[in-house]
Amino acid sequence: MFVDSHCHLDCIKLDEFDDDYDVLIQRCLDAGVEHMLCVSIDMHKYPQMLRQAQAYPQISVSAGVHPMANQAEDVDADTLKAVASNDKVVAIGETGLDYYYNKDDRVAQQVRFRTHIQCATDLSKPVIVHTRDAGKDTLDILQQEGATQCGGVIHCFTETMAFAEQALALDFMISFSGIITFRNAEALREVARQVPDANLLIETDSPYLAPAPNRGKQNYPAYVKHVAQKLADIRNTSIEHIADVSKANFYRVFSPC
Repeated sequence: MFVDSHCHLDCIKLDEFDDDYDVLIQRCLDAGVEHMLCVSIDMHKYPQMLRQAQAYPQISVSAGVHPMANQAEDVDADTLKAVASNDKVVAIGETGLDYYYNKDDRVAQQVRFRTHIQCATDLSKPVIVHTRDAGKDTLDILQQEGATQCGGVIHCFTETMAFAEQALALDFMISFSGIITFRNAEALREVARQVPDANLLIETDSPYLAPAPNRGKQNYPAYVKHVAQKLADIRNTSIEHIADVSKANFYRVFSPC
């Protein structure tokens, strides 16, 4: 049985699931996915995301605003903490920095990131971190804001081993997605080989980044098994071991109800 530690269930197009959210979730469960963390990216969509998840003990959610979201989506610390007080909410984010797509609002992103970390620390909930072309600033802010107090995960990891080592020193988890199955991801696979079992998570980031052999298709949590299998191949172990380790790590860090 698997845990998908990062997905966006509310963003998945339902036409291939009989236009029915319940069918989507049942197919994930039938594929051996026992729990899914549905990750927030903006406050506009958050209420519907939470309503969809409420009926399912197999789904937890986070609360937060993606670094690429419009600045109009920002929430102050008190509002974010109030939203995140719901029992379904097990993490803050996703938050972080993205200088690849958003080069002109670095200061605003950094302020938003710091607010999320502060809320995570105040609530004793882990923070979910997105970083792209912003490695140094991401690590600097995590250190400056004392993120070891809340802990968290660098999701959809695509950074170097040097970055991973600094994240591990902060006691953060490293989560790998379908990118490790991509043909040009050899350097990332080498990082995936070295991350300790105790800091390992798997995810789909669905509906994005469908792993081989499903490249080009819409991604969804059932495909997390392909990430697990690739990690098992890279690390010379069994898919069962990857499933068990990543699942235990998820429940330890996120403590879903």
